[in-house]
Amino acid sequence: MIDTLDVGERTTRVAVMNYASTVKVEFPLRTYFDKASLKEAVSRIKPLSAGTMTGLAIQTAMDEVFTEEMGTRPATFNIPKVVIVVTDGRPQDQVQDVAASARTAGIEIYAVGVDRVDMQSLRIMASEPLDEHVFYVETYGVIEKLTSKFRETFCAVNVCALGTHGCQHVCVSNGASYLCDCYEGYTLNPDKRTCSAVDTCAPGRHECDQICVSKNGSYVCDCYEGYTLNPDKKTCSAMAMCAPGRHDCAHVCLSNDGSYSCGCYEGYTLNPDKKTCSTADVCAPGRHDCEQVCVRDDLFYTCDCHQGYTLNPDRKTCSRAITSSLVTTEESCKCEAIVALQDSVTSRLEALSSKLEEVSEKLQAYQDRQQIV
Repeated sequence: MIDTLDVGERTTRVAVMNYASTVKVEFPLRTYFDKASLKEAVSRIKPLSAGTMTGLAIQTAMDEVFTEEMGTRPATFNIPKVVIVVTDGRPQDQVQDVAASARTAGIEIYAVGVDRVDMQSLRIMASEPLDEHVFYVETYGVIEKLTSKFRETFCAVNVCALGTHGCQHVCVSNGASYLCDCYEGYTLNPDKRTCSAVDTCAPGRHECDQICVSKNGSYVCDCYEGYTLNPDKKTCSAMAMCAPGRHDCAHVCLSNDGSYSCGCYEGYTLNPDKKTCSTADVCAPGRHDCEQVCVRDDLFYTCDCHQGYTLNPDRKTCSRAITSSLVTTEESCKCEAIVALQDSVTSRLEALSSKLEEVSEKLQAYQDRQQIV
């Protein structure tokens, strides 16, 4: 049977169950994807003890083998599910209802009887039409004689098992024909055989908050610069852009909706690179409020006044200075020279005045004598 199948992960998957009074799943559908490995695994199977719990075996197949966890592909792929029951006795449990449930669930059942098998029980469990689903051989030793007939019947019903369908992804049996289908995230091309990835990032197809990235028929979400993906893998939150190590501002980092800008401390100005800072000219026009003179002092300034003016109590404006106040050393020296000159002139004027008085007295005396004569 294995040789008649197109075995592979994307074609036909095979599982084997061993049953007697108990049931053992030798290997599920997800284990082997090539014929050599399958046949090697089958060759190591040992028969279980006596008993024929066929109903339990079919139920176990439904519960433990035909599940996505164990290797069954999703129902949307429309992959046929087939059970081949090989037995040489009469079922020791109720098989009719279990088999009916399996067929209702979409499982196609083939029944192969050996030696003294109860043919009626084979017909009860097999799918319709019975002449294509029920087989008999005399002994296990000659069961290989059944292979060609089984292949004709099986492949007539499931053309996809032949491996000649040409479907890129999935072959879906359709009576004596077949249809091609694609894996989730892909769509069938106009040639009805090959598949192309669906644009999973098209509007309405994804749940990403900011950026959708197509990836192997699916997608992942990402965020704009300055944002980080939340644990739900869909939404984004703004990063703390001004956290240590995240920015290159020399002085101050100002967060701004997922981005940032740089600023400077008081007394500094931002350089053209928008990152570093230089000391500001605090005495530049418009930067100070001194009325006359601005004196720069590192990052600050003080106000002063022109000569002849004095700084008012507000430390900003100036008033004209009183003349007698604040005489310089040079001016003081000039004043002393003037005083000395004034004293000298005064002394000489006083001496001259004394002489004039003396001359005046003499003249008066002379005039008096002239009158007497």
